[in-house]
Amino acid sequence: MRSIRVSRGLTQGEVVGDTMSVAYLSRLETGARRPTVKALTALAMRLDVTIDSLLEVDPGQDPDEVRLALDYAELALESGEPDEAAQHIDTALNRLDAAGAGVRERAKILHARSLEASGREDDAIIEFEALLEGESLSGLGRIKVGIALSRIYRETGDLGRAITCGEDVLSQLSAAGLDASDEAVQLSVTVAAAYFERGDTSHAVRLCSKAIAQAETLDSSRARASAYWNASVMQANRGDIAAAVPLAERALALLSEGQDARNLARLRTEVGRLQLELDPPAVDEARENLTRAVSEMEWSSASPTDRAWTLLGLARAAYLSGELVQARELISEVEVTSSGHAPLAEAEALTLAGRTCAAENRMDEAADFYQQAVLRLSAIGADKAAAQLWFDLAALLESVDLDEAARDAYRRAAASTGLRARTTAPAVAHELTS
Repeated sequence: MRSIRVSRGLTQGEVVGDTMSVAYLSRLETGARRPTVKALTALAMRLDVTIDSLLEVDPGQDPDEVRLALDYAELALESGEPDEAAQHIDTALNRLDAAGAGVRERAKILHARSLEASGREDDAIIEFEALLEGESLSGLGRIKVGIALSRIYRETGDLGRAITCGEDVLSQLSAAGLDASDEAVQLSVTVAAAYFERGDTSHAVRLCSKAIAQAETLDSSRARASAYWNASVMQANRGDIAAAVPLAERALALLSEGQDARNLARLRTEVGRLQLELDPPAVDEARENLTRAVSEMEWSSASPTDRAWTLLGLARAAYLSGELVQARELISEVEVTSSGHAPLAEAEALTLAGRTCAAENRMDEAADFYQQAVLRLSAIGADKAAAQLWFDLAALLESVDLDEAARDAYRRAAASTGLRARTTAPAVAHELTS
């Protein structure tokens, strides 16, 4: 049922109209409830399909070549293969004449997403903006584009546009009565993330709380997991790990109810890494979550970046347990798995390798690993995560008497947060004389 709705580019609110509640449709889509004959008849009419098509065992499979190409493209994007995705999208774009409006819209959105995944953010923004300005975009499509645009604006540092764009789409959805959907909740937390990056921490947390409340009314585990997950990330970034962990665990429990293997594994990794940040660290619980994440990633569309961060979490758990040899073995796996896809994880892994050597009083080897981490981190753009690692690395460089390198790392930490040295002398106030 959900597959057919999404292929039509419809939100849950658009499908139900005044025939039933959005919460009831959400329960039907997740398999928590079985539809009555009356509900099934109404939904078939709203979706413009036969009742038989809703009762098929696998309604999501469409033999049409365009839909199949788009399915492959979406899977490639989720697997971190933008070039492969672009090939499948090109195949679909060449056959769009015979496709319906919903398929054409999906192809254009995926094309813009592939540009973003390829590092062509400006081109992606232009395409997403053109879609948002068009008249033919469906309600669901408008939400998806709003989420993507707000996210890209935020990641490229244009926080004002990220907030304005997201709130404009949310306002349109509210006016049309389409704000009660999984996707609208995801857009809300995307906007909240932009507020957080801008420094409006309290407002961002309030937005996440509202999104959680909205998600609870939908009875959608996917929407609630998204809201709790984002709230957890914000609390962690505020430094309140104790508040972040239960939120992440709640999101994990909700996501476990669905079948989104990749996001479930990623969230297990997030929970495990947060548990290692507790005081004292919950090492055993963290290791259990991280080990399960590794297993789940084997049969999901998890990217090399996802796997690298999970292995790094396990390496840190081994280090905290005093299992230094195992920690170094896992660090080697991080390097092989990442293979350039996750440079920040690689830099953090080298830093951890230095710590394992320092724990055995092998200071020369520790210093060598720290300097390798400096080189790896130098190739990474400025952001909060890089700033924190630069700061941590500075203290470690000091511990092995690399004072000049430590001072440079402190400067880089400041630069990564946006601080710059003032190059002009401050104005000096002079007393007026008659």
